[in-house]
Amino acid sequence: MKSITFKLMVCALLVFISTGILRSQEALTTSQWQEDLKYLQKTVHENYPFLFKKIDRTTWDAEVEKLYHQIPTLASHEIKVSLTRMVSLFEYGHTQIPFSTLAKEAVLPINLYHFEDGVFVEGVQKEHQNLLGAKVIKVGDMPIEDALKAVRPVVPVENDSYFKAYGLRFLTVPSILHAQGVVSEFSTSIPLTLEKDGKTFVYTLTAVALKELSRDYGFTIPNESWVSVRKQNTTPLFLKELNEKFYFFEYLEASKTMYVRQSSVFNDEKETLADFYKRLFAAIDTHDVEKLVYDVRLNGGGNNYNNKPLIKGIMARPHLNKKGAFFYIIGRNTFSACQNLTNEIENYTEAIFVGEPTAENKNFYGDARRVTLPNSKMNAYLSYAWWQDMPQWENKDWTIPHIAVTMTSTDYIQNEDPVLQAALNYTDTDFILDPTKHLTQLFTEGKMEQFEKDALKIAKDPSYKYSNFEKELGEAGYRLFSQGMTDAGIYIMQIVTKAYPASPGAWYSLASAQEQMQQLDQAKKNYKKILTLDPSSTLATTVKKRLAKLSN
Repeated sequence: MKSITFKLMVCALLVFISTGILRSQEALTTSQWQEDLKYLQKTVHENYPFLFKKIDRTTWDAEVEKLYHQIPTLASHEIKVSLTRMVSLFEYGHTQIPFSTLAKEAVLPINLYHFEDGVFVEGVQKEHQNLLGAKVIKVGDMPIEDALKAVRPVVPVENDSYFKAYGLRFLTVPSILHAQGVVSEFSTSIPLTLEKDGKTFVYTLTAVALKELSRDYGFTIPNESWVSVRKQNTTPLFLKELNEKFYFFEYLEASKTMYVRQSSVFNDEKETLADFYKRLFAAIDTHDVEKLVYDVRLNGGGNNYNNKPLIKGIMARPHLNKKGAFFYIIGRNTFSACQNLTNEIENYTEAIFVGEPTAENKNFYGDARRVTLPNSKMNAYLSYAWWQDMPQWENKDWTIPHIAVTMTSTDYIQNEDPVLQAALNYTDTDFILDPTKHLTQLFTEGKMEQFEKDALKIAKDPSYKYSNFEKELGEAGYRLFSQGMTDAGIYIMQIVTKAYPASPGAWYSLASAQEQMQQLDQAKKNYKKILTLDPSSTLATTVKKRLAKLSN
């Protein structure tokens, strides 16, 4: 009995000592946290000044200075979140303080997914399975839309797709929710307002350790502790063997389609990518393949030196490398080395892109080095390699699909894949894959009636939902107007207002051009439409000044 008691005392002492060590590490002084911040600032300026691309150094330094003076008033978890926000200001996904730094001690036992119809509970620990399939209405007392905006600055966001893929998990970390003002008091228990089966209710979740989660590629991996809302009686191709192998292919005999899912650009321990490509193309050559569907919507990257055999193999098969025969599925997880692969597919093949935009800029900073802050020992990862597959004037925030298709919560639950179906069902030879090029040709040829008809059709077609068609068409009108082709410019601006009648910017561009051409009655009329659409905006203030001047 004495021996057992002694062992218990020793164990208790060890726990006390280890806890004390952890607490002493956590209990940094104000000056120590400030030293860490200044160390980060100094390191960025001395070794990573090229990261000042999306944010200028003056603005970033001002944010650093602001945080420096806030640190004495902040709790340690708020400082950690703030430091993460400083790094995320560069807006490169590889440049970050890892999510695990903030989430390892406390994260809600829930997996959220942003479907076409909203943010839903995709998976939970079994004791909370009544939440499965519920739509998230509020986090704390904050509406979900506002909560997403509140946590976004902490995420190393490259674009909206990146945030949907990798940012939603930040919404499940209590320390982030408090530091970003989503909840007013810090607590590891967070109430969620949910909607399910026509009923709205509040449910409070208590955080667990990050290691208790069971998910990958943004989806729950069901096990003895976790359940998914997706029916498990079958598995759609894009999720098939997902956690068993990085890549696989399957011949769909009914449609004479070879479907390929590649979820990594790293080599699988069971088969290298080079060997996989050899096996894939051998299978293509021995089957009656009329269509190739290559799915990288879940591919978060790897080693882009592995890409070349795929590109060469596709280019060597002209019966597949043509419009309508080769479909390339992209999505919110398409990132890093897979963005490089996507760029190569765009540059060298005739693929039709289907799905959602990629999570990466076309040209981007990657390959991060670790920088350890001296006092807190927090690790920041700062990118140093510039990857440029596209000319700088062709760089974009993301690669967008020719055919935009997204998944609803019902699609996912029922194991339906509308993205794959869009590729399989594509037969519309009249589908306009490049709207800007198409309309430019019509305009050049003087086919104005067809130009207007197609422009209005494209503006309303959800297949083009990720194209910034309003901006592109508006800029074309402005260019013509500024180059002296005023009638043509105003004509295109009028088409933009027909296509986007609820856009104050479209009406302002038109009214401003009409004012310059002394078409004052029309200018006044269109300026007034802006006041009807958006009476309290900054633009409305400008419009009021314009109208006052025209009335004098």
